[in-house]
Amino acid sequence: MKSVTVALAVAAVAMPLTAAAKTKIRVQSVISAKADEVTMLRDYADNVKALTNGEVEIEILPAGAIVGVKETLDAVDKGLVEGGFAWTHYWSGKHPATMLFGSPAAGAGLGIDNIAWVSWYMFGGGKELYNELWDEMGVNVKGIMLQPVGPEALGWFKEPINSMDDFRKYRFRAPPGIPGQAYNDIGVAAVAMGGGDILPALEKGTIDAAEWCCPKPDSVFGFQKILKNYYLQGLHQVVVNADMYINKDVWNSISPENQRAMEVAADASLMRAMAYRIYENGKALKDLTENHGVVLHDTPKDYFPEYMNAVSNIFDKHKKENPFFLKVWTSMRDFADVAVPFWAGAQTTNANLGNAYVESKK
Repeated sequence: MKSVTVALAVAAVAMPLTAAAKTKIRVQSVISAKADEVTMLRDYADNVKALTNGEVEIEILPAGAIVGVKETLDAVDKGLVEGGFAWTHYWSGKHPATMLFGSPAAGAGLGIDNIAWVSWYMFGGGKELYNELWDEMGVNVKGIMLQPVGPEALGWFKEPINSMDDFRKYRFRAPPGIPGQAYNDIGVAAVAMGGGDILPALEKGTIDAAEWCCPKPDSVFGFQKILKNYYLQGLHQVVVNADMYINKDVWNSISPENQRAMEVAADASLMRAMAYRIYENGKALKDLTENHGVVLHDTPKDYFPEYMNAVSNIFDKHKKENPFFLKVWTSMRDFADVAVPFWAGAQTTNANLGNAYVESKK
């Protein structure tokens, strides 16, 4: 009996260990490989590789590598590519509720800023609703929220604007969907176009004012070469969230332990992306104002009530027409009723503290 036990033990040692199955996920982005969002997507990919001991590897492909930008989500759904990377609201043509996850204009009309949105997403029921979204849209996709940004700048103008009447004189590049529609509703000639088309359009005079994001991405696009008047405070994208999409069959093929590692890395990415953006935008704004002749202005006060009212009217329409939109918005409202009074008061302290420091440097 002893000899049999020894033989079995020797055989077990001699047998090669079975290597864990490896998963390679190609993720096609909708933007340039040089963009900050892709820098942080690589950061996420590195963390996933480390946490899964190399069993899950994410390869990032540039926009258009396999399919056109507008076909990215459909390609993931059909399995033409394992993953995609964009902003949830890019798919608002498939479902209006995507706007509440990717770009809830004017804080969803509820006073929710980018940090409060993450609180709702992680602890107020948002993640569960985000997971429901893909089934609601009828796509074979697992979504992973990665990068909150905001608030985005109002934008760039040839001349200072002192009122909404001044604003309405411009042909203005604005985001598609609800943000751009709200501008049109208040009489701003809003034109939707891709990021790479904005500077050429400004150079040709097709548009004469524009927004894209924030100081760092805006400066990379080179808006400061043409426009010098910059306004930081805007409501159209107080919250903007980039996310990754994985074909559901691919996701289900990943072990539960590695799925959990990817979700933990995603939660970490929410904070890492936000922290990265604060410093990068700060450096860029300093460079723009000190070295490129950019003048920083405060947004006209009459902009805020006009834009907020326009967004509220659009939301009311979608709440009446789409039950899932209403379900998500109601969850956000219930969260806002509890969290926003506290957070708004706390943020006032933070803003006053920061402004006091800025004034002391003058």
